[in-house]
Amino acid sequence: MTDPDPALGLYRLLPASAEQYVSGEAVLTDAELVRVYCDMRFMRLLDSRMVALQRQGRIGFYGSSTGQEAVVVGAATAIEREDWVFPALRESGIMLLRGFPLPRYLAQLFGNSLDVLQGRQMPSHMSGRQVHQVSWSSAIGTQLPQAVGAAWAARMKGDRNITLAFLGDGATSSPDFHAAMNFAGVFSVPCIFVCQNNHWSISTPSVRQTASETIAVKAKAYGMPGIRVDGNDVLAVHGTVKNACVRARSGQGPTLIEAVTYRMGAHSTSDDPTRYQSVEELEAWRQRDPIDRLGGVLLGLGLLDRTLIEQGDAEAARQIDSALQEAERHGPPSQLSLFEDVYQRLPWHLREQYQELSRASIRSNRGPSGR
Repeated sequence: MTDPDPALGLYRLLPASAEQYVSGEAVLTDAELVRVYCDMRFMRLLDSRMVALQRQGRIGFYGSSTGQEAVVVGAATAIEREDWVFPALRESGIMLLRGFPLPRYLAQLFGNSLDVLQGRQMPSHMSGRQVHQVSWSSAIGTQLPQAVGAAWAARMKGDRNITLAFLGDGATSSPDFHAAMNFAGVFSVPCIFVCQNNHWSISTPSVRQTASETIAVKAKAYGMPGIRVDGNDVLAVHGTVKNACVRARSGQGPTLIEAVTYRMGAHSTSDDPTRYQSVEELEAWRQRDPIDRLGGVLLGLGLLDRTLIEQGDAEAARQIDSALQEAERHGPPSQLSLFEDVYQRLPWHLREQYQELSRASIRSNRGPSGR
């Protein structure tokens, strides 16, 4: 910590080398550390493969989390099964870490019949009720009041679960950020805000986004703690989110966590970062790569070796290949799915339309002969 005020300093646990690593400070066991490292590598391999698919024209859009894997994995391993996640663009991978099937996850990129959303969301807007993850909206910050509402409902019902609301640095300039933070503070709801400050809101740098000394310090105006953490340190992220969860579950209210990280690549496949990111800045942050940072410690401690890493990458590639084959073999959603997941009970006029479309589908399947 470089400053006694947690909203102004930078909390970290993971050093730059194994020699500096103090195992007594660890918030995860050795086996858990290896698992976290493998999860971060898997996410990067998956992102790389999906960007390649978009370039091939097989999917229309993708937003990767390259360089920000420590925030995603660190937070995912800190929450409990019944907690709800309200992601922004780069946290969809939490679904996989909570058990969502990879083929169905990839099917969302194709919008086919295997997609649980039945093709109704644009690519990279995954969600899954079975893993308590809500779809985000491309309209910046709209998930924040929704997360606060879910947390308030949980508190009113006496449920133990909390909500995790993700946002980028750009979302802190949105009205929804103010509304969500103010409501959460006033009503002391069990919601944890995790801001991934990756220094870029598409092409707008964070220094042009706010005049505040940090983003975490904004929490003080809303009556909640603000904590600034090294977002490339998976141990620090995990421990900070874990502590915020304990605080929220005990009725002490919300927390704002600013995870300082860097987007090592494009905002999305629709973006060209070379137009605004300097080579020097990018290279400086590559030296702090969250995967290399943890990997160096694990290699130094003898918990991993190069052979095990290569074997893990090969197995990850095999899983991705297999899941892609499964996802791509499915056709488009049924036309009848238009009537599903809209009303609990279809009103009469939609029921008639459903029946007519169903009869038309049967006639079409019989062919021109009527057989």
